[in-house]
This record gives sequence, structure tokens and C-alpha cells, in this order.
Amino acid sequence: MFCEKCKSLLFPQDGKLICRKCGTVHEPASKAQVIKHKGKDKELAVLGELSGTLPTADAECPSCGHNKAYWVLRQTRAADEPETRIFRCVKCGHSWREY
Repeated sequence: MFCEKCKSLLFPQDGKLICRKCGTVHEPASKAQVIKHKGKDKELAVLGELSGTLPTADAECPSCGHNKAYWVLRQTRAADEPETRIFRCVKCGHSWREY
């Protein structure tokens, strides 16, 4: 998401969206989810709701056993490594990764 004042990128902090350029605090329009992945020396935050127009796949949820999940691809490692597929169960919202 982008700042309405200066059009800069917003960053999640304490459940709100903060503009690092002008300091404006934005409340998310909906209950956004932040998925955090801790790597060796940095943390990756993916902001957004994993629903709606995202693709679905036949994947069994390890939490509830449901067989449909939304998925997105993220480059979580070096550029010469393959991307990571992140799944989110349609039924219970549990997230898991496939390398």
C-alpha cells in the first residue's frame, strides 16, 4: 500500500501502516494479516489478506485436513535459489510453506 500524502510505500508497525518518508500513520481498511518469516539475519513481512482473487490449489492442510488452499510465490532466499510457495487454508486460515 502507498501513502495518500506523498505516495511512498507504507510499512507495517504495531498493527498500523507507517509512511517512512512523511511519518503519516494509516489505519488498514480491513483486518490485514502480517505473515512473518524469520531468516538468518532478517525478517520478511508480507502484508495483505490471502483470499479473494488468489489462486487455489488442492493441498491438504496439516492443521484441519481441508483439501483447498490459497497460494502465493515469494522469493525468500537468494536469487539463484527457487522461490517458496506459501499456502493458506481456505477453511481455517493456517499457513505453511513448500520449498
